[in-house]
Amino acid sequence: MTDSPRASIVALVVSCALFMELLDGTVIATALPQMAHSFGVSAVDVGVGISAYLVTLAVCIPVSGWAADRFGGRRVFLTAIVIFTAASALCGFAHTLSHFVLARILQGIGGAMMVPVGRLVVLRTTAKHELVRATALITTPGLVATVIGPPVGGVITTYASWPWIFFLNIPFGVLGIVLTLLYLPHDDGGERRPFDATGFALSGIALAVLMLGLDDIGSGEHLPWAGPLLALGLALGIVAIRHGRHTAHPLLDYDLLRVPTFAASVWGGTCIRLIVGTTPFLWGLLFQVGFGRTPFVSGLLVLSCAVGDVGTKAFTTRAVRTLGFRRLLVGTSLLLALGILACAFFSAGTPTIVILLVLFFVGVVRSLAFTGINTLAYADIPQPRMSAATSFASTLQQLSFGIAVALAAIVLHLAALAHRATTAEYTVTDFRVAFAVVSAIGIAAALNFAKLHPDAGHTVSGRRFTPNHR
Repeated sequence: MTDSPRASIVALVVSCALFMELLDGTVIATALPQMAHSFGVSAVDVGVGISAYLVTLAVCIPVSGWAADRFGGRRVFLTAIVIFTAASALCGFAHTLSHFVLARILQGIGGAMMVPVGRLVVLRTTAKHELVRATALITTPGLVATVIGPPVGGVITTYASWPWIFFLNIPFGVLGIVLTLLYLPHDDGGERRPFDATGFALSGIALAVLMLGLDDIGSGEHLPWAGPLLALGLALGIVAIRHGRHTAHPLLDYDLLRVPTFAASVWGGTCIRLIVGTTPFLWGLLFQVGFGRTPFVSGLLVLSCAVGDVGTKAFTTRAVRTLGFRRLLVGTSLLLALGILACAFFSAGTPTIVILLVLFFVGVVRSLAFTGINTLAYADIPQPRMSAATSFASTLQQLSFGIAVALAAIVLHLAALAHRATTAEYTVTDFRVAFAVVSAIGIAAALNFAKLHPDAGHTVSGRRFTPNHR
């Protein structure tokens, strides 16, 4: 373990990589029409670049833990930043759709290794009692990136041109390379396990097919293909899980779910990520389609959530140590459900200050929840299994964010079925139904975390259970 200041620097380096990846993934959607014009194709065709990136992430993330053990976390993390940065430049210089898609695939390979391995480096260099603070440093940029991405993309496409969306990554990437060389410690990796080629093929194809099906639902394109793709992906996923449970060195270690704190973080964290993934999508549509606000004003409203995210991180360590993981996560899940439910009561006449305060509140609560979830996941994982845990958790995180947008689209579509005879695609009532459904997911997360022992994760939180703290 490294000293506290150096561990904080390591966490900040990794957080910058996470910010770069998530910002890139969220800004591109706003540039699709401009890119389509540049390539001489339709905006729907350019969407294949988004799909290619997401599918590559899903396929390659499970390999990240094995690669870090085999070649060393620092080396893999550094290589991933180089690949991601170089691929970003290639995306910006692409003159045809095919070149752009190939560059996005290369970018996906770098992204798949960059964030999970970076998180693993932090886990290996941070003492247990410092893990809450390190996790807060890692998660903040990612939460902010998901919120500010669309307005940043809008500004770039309005006042510059779409290649600058990708060129923006180059200075961040160069800075990440320099900081990695200066501050990330050398390591020899972990246990050098045999590569599970069968597990890689099964999980890779299953995840790729699932992501394609979810992307079809979320985009509204190729809907007839979505059902068969999801069915095939689930079937292959079941086969992959059975293989993983009966092989000595599986690529994805399902036995990790026997660790209560890790399992609670996985299932409850999936619920929270569904909420985090659906809300920017719903907010953006509600403010623009439902209330007639401009994209710029809509982006400014959503930014209040990011302000809540960032402003809370200074208090996360104290919150975990004061409340413990069970109280914190049950409480934040319920408060998050309440905040999302409040969004269902927005109308065109709702004062702007009320909307800003509600979104700020949601940002504060989800910030606390994410820090608790991402720290609890590794509280009871021994060092030799850290790489397997990061691969497993990162794979489910990627899948849950894919499910989130599809879920929002499905709920809105089902709500809209009640007024097919009208000319409006979505009404404010449809959004109210969607927010109510998303709010219920927060209650499901609270029920999951309520099963934790009061003493859960005390080695990390520093708060032990006593009879007076039930």
